[in-house]
Amino acid sequence: MTKLRDAIYGFAVADALGVPFEFKERGTFICSDCVGFGSWNQEAGTWSDDTSMTLATCKSIKDKNKIDLEDIRKNFKSWLFNDEFTANGETFDVGMTTRDALVEGHGIDDFYANGNGSLMRILPLAFIDASDEEIESVSSITHAHEISRKACIDYVHLARKLIAGENIEDLGFDEIKKKKEDDIQSTGFVLHTLEAAIWCILNTSSYKEAVLKAVNLGDDTDTTAAVTGGLAGIIYGYDEIPREWIDKLKNKKLIDDCLF
Repeated sequence: MTKLRDAIYGFAVADALGVPFEFKERGTFICSDCVGFGSWNQEAGTWSDDTSMTLATCKSIKDKNKIDLEDIRKNFKSWLFNDEFTANGETFDVGMTTRDALVEGHGIDDFYANGNGSLMRILPLAFIDASDEEIESVSSITHAHEISRKACIDYVHLARKLIAGENIEDLGFDEIKKKKEDDIQSTGFVLHTLEAAIWCILNTSSYKEAVLKAVNLGDDTDTTAAVTGGLAGIIYGYDEIPREWIDKLKNKKLIDDCLF
């Protein structure tokens, strides 16, 4: 559970850092601390749908001790419709593809439905023996297009290598590392987010630096930061997350209750 805790707290803290700045254009703000209000008018430490759906996935794995697609979907619907798995009893910032898929009862297999909605919640699968087919199936609860499914597989595989102690510098991302910030996009497109997260990790040397760099890319700040933060949590560990940020984080009891 230790590495899972590192990852999930790394993810949730980074999500909360990004919430106040979502949709803001790069260069129009500077995030240097965990603050509140802003884009969603939420108190400091409030995490978004990214962490909610990640915890809903964790809870299902904990309860079922396996991948149970219907149980995961049930938890997602409890979040969307009943405000469960939330930081403060309020569901906000729901992606269109995610909402449509949960309302319609099937994943959306469309090129234009390749937002971050499955990548942002797939990290728990790195900590169990989930096959690539199972990773794709969990993505497909909401995001069924092959681009999203493949991105989820790539992210889980990367996380597993980091969990095993491999150095991200040795994993063949030299071209991404060399890119200039202007060439890194932080939109809601799943491939942009995955690349941005890897770039942030490779161009920093601490958890704090990595997640702040992710937020300050602008636009989809919470998800870019969360995806970065999950990896940074694995690499640097819980103790390297600034204590004052953890102290501000909302509903830590729920986070701890969902860890397996």
